[in-house]
Amino acid sequence: GPAIVNFVLECQHPNGGFGGNVDHDPHILYTLSAVQILVLFDALPRLDAAKVLEYVAALQQPDGSFSGDEWGEIDTRFSYCALCCASLLDKLKSLDVPKAVAFVRSCENFDGGFGCVPGGESHAGQVFTCVGALAIAGALEQCQRDLLGWWLCERQTPGGGLNGRPPKD
Repeated sequence: GPAIVNFVLECQHPNGGFGGNVDHDPHILYTLSAVQILVLFDALPRLDAAKVLEYVAALQQPDGSFSGDEWGEIDTRFSYCALCCASLLDKLKSLDVPKAVAFVRSCENFDGGFGCVPGGESHAGQVFTCVGALAIAGALEQCQRDLLGWWLCERQTPGGGLNGRPPKD
């Protein structure tokens, strides 16, 4: 346990974010993973939560979306990461949650699924992150539940498996 915690803490960048390894650039995906690992090992007291949230909040864009890092890629996965990270650190109010919800909602499609950006193809992975983001934000009632439920049921393939999007096996 302690070796893992020490390694994770060594991956923290001075700006508060975490990289995938020591001396790697920080990214919101790695930052959430780091926070989750520290939660699992009951090591949050070793973390400067305010500094981490300063990094995460700085990634929020005017439209409520989050970029993954300083290079600016936008994806609903990053909205989930930001909200999850803030929630785990009990600092959800550090983010503009209503704007984050509005962005996630803007990625909802006519079929009830969600894409990675507005107009992006519905995909089960994006549905997970968007529904998770809305749940964390206390806005789950804002999605089209019946339509989304139908879309998810349609992911069952004739062979019994599940696909991420039509018409994949």
